[in-house]
Amino acid sequence: MIPSLTVPDSSLALLREGYTFISRRCDRLGSDAFRTRLLLQPAVCLRGAEAAELFYSGERFDRTNAFPPSIGHLLQDLGSVQTLEGDAHRHRKDMFLTVLQGTGSDAVTEALAQEWRRAVPRWQQAGHVVLHPAVNEVLTRAATRWAGVPMSERDVRLRTRELAAMVDQAGTVGPRNWWAHALRNRSELWAQGLVTRVRSGDLEVPAGSALSVIAGHRDTDGALLTVPAAGVELLNVLRPIVAVSRYVVFAVLALLQHPHWQQTFAAGNETDLMGFVDEVRRVYPFFPLIAGRVRRPFRWQGHDFPVGLRVLLDIYGTDHDARLWPEPEVFRPERFRDWVGDAYTLIPQGGGEYRDDHRCPGEPMTRLLIAESVRLLTRSMRYDVGVQDLSVSLSQLPALPRSGFVVHGVQPVAPAAAVTD
Repeated sequence: MIPSLTVPDSSLALLREGYTFISRRCDRLGSDAFRTRLLLQPAVCLRGAEAAELFYSGERFDRTNAFPPSIGHLLQDLGSVQTLEGDAHRHRKDMFLTVLQGTGSDAVTEALAQEWRRAVPRWQQAGHVVLHPAVNEVLTRAATRWAGVPMSERDVRLRTRELAAMVDQAGTVGPRNWWAHALRNRSELWAQGLVTRVRSGDLEVPAGSALSVIAGHRDTDGALLTVPAAGVELLNVLRPIVAVSRYVVFAVLALLQHPHWQQTFAAGNETDLMGFVDEVRRVYPFFPLIAGRVRRPFRWQGHDFPVGLRVLLDIYGTDHDARLWPEPEVFRPERFRDWVGDAYTLIPQGGGEYRDDHRCPGEPMTRLLIAESVRLLTRSMRYDVGVQDLSVSLSQLPALPRSGFVVHGVQPVAPAAAVTD
């Protein structure tokens, strides 16, 4: 049987402990699952590869209303692909797979490189730069350019602020979260206006661009997406690209903490580059957990899961499970040299299969964006890192080095050719 916590409610403990909340209790109880209450409602918390497979396969869970509104409306909102299930989810997901994978990943990576190189002289002139907001802006420019979205300089400032706030404030409550919701509402109106202009012919965008595909997409009933739904889905393409800024900052931190990788990539040796990217995604905190509600009853490990029960899967804990990852706290990209891939062990952006499950369709693009950022950081610029607070609190949701990672003395460097062997 799945053990139960004795406390009446765990909501405050979850907010206080953040990424380690589930794993600490699993370790203490000697179980990969436990029952508790969150917001006074029954919930089951899970971790590990078996739990990930349970969560992502078999269409057992709905995502609708799984997170509190303060989180869900910032990251998903009504009518988005994350809230759909079954054939409706797969059909909408196919649209995202068309846009985000294949040549789309190459195009956005190229846009990132171009926008990054344009930013370096601005960073040089500034004297010092906080990388997290700076990379937010670079990614906003790259994402909107790739998506076929016209942007003025004022638009860049507004959209960067709005898209970043949706991620930065997702784990907060109170005034900061309300402020982020207000910015989200403004972004939705902007996105809806773009969709309306494309459909009316007032705005011409490149065929095959994200904006063009979303504006013209038809659901399983053959009808165009409603304008609000299309606007939400456009944000669901742009916001996750901007969120990659957090991984980029953690990649810079990893280069600082493990300087031999800085030297390796600076020399053009990319043999372990993708392993480095995946180790950044595994080790450093991104999503702490994912939530769902049982859509049809089932039984697992002697415990009944009734319809509507909230279930939380420990993403961070699964990526740090010593049974899956020997010495899980050690940063070792070499571990991926012989890794054949597993849909339920490395799950920093969710698990399962891209089309049928709720695994993030932008994950391949994310990996390429981080890899390109590492190339740019190690071969297209030089910088100094002064004394600052680079500690990462696992109680902060989402987590980031406290300083945001400040660099000084940025200097451009001509790119060199890569070495793969």
